[in-house]
Amino acid sequence: MQIDPAKLDITERYKLQIGAIVPRPIAWVSTRSESGVSNLAPFSFFSGIASEPYSLLFCPSNKPDGTEKDTLRNASATGEFVVNIVTEAQAQQMSATAENLPDGESEFDFAGLIEAPSAVVKPPRVAGAPVSFECRTREIVRLAPGMPNGGNVVIGEIVQVHVDDAIIDERRRIDPERLAAVGRMAGLTYCSTRQRVDIPFGAKALDAPAPSFT
Repeated sequence: MQIDPAKLDITERYKLQIGAIVPRPIAWVSTRSESGVSNLAPFSFFSGIASEPYSLLFCPSNKPDGTEKDTLRNASATGEFVVNIVTEAQAQQMSATAENLPDGESEFDFAGLIEAPSAVVKPPRVAGAPVSFECRTREIVRLAPGMPNGGNVVIGEIVQVHVDDAIIDERRRIDPERLAAVGRMAGLTYCSTRQRVDIPFGAKALDAPAPSFT
């Protein structure tokens, strides 16, 4: 089957992406409005960019009416945000923070989460998150300003990292088993990242036994 995306509506395009690009890491992004209200929302179009400059990105789409979501608006207005890593233990609360709350209400309160102070930026971290990246907004690329569900790319420079001592060793290596991160599949489906296999790099991969994912 060959598909011309120009002939698909936005929902059909979205389904193709989230069904094929899996599993996706989740950026649980906390921001603070100019009036001081804390906001928290999950985004699974998320990736690290580089170690120099130390940076990451996440992609909040516009609302169905074309206006900007609180996270995008806050990251733009204040120039700061925090990306928290989602674990199995907080997966339900993470999903709850996708609720569209009225202006002035905080997802932290709605989901029963505790705000933890950040060290450099004003937005709080999620208490209990094993890793949090404090970021300053470096650039925002608005791909379809004012368009319903239009895409945006928020690039942040990481200015402080918080890591639970229980999951990291002296060489700055994070134990994936203890991290117990959660990934996003299509629809309402999530996955654990604790099922893993090792595959050698480069030519050695061709000589190694076929990996078993079962």
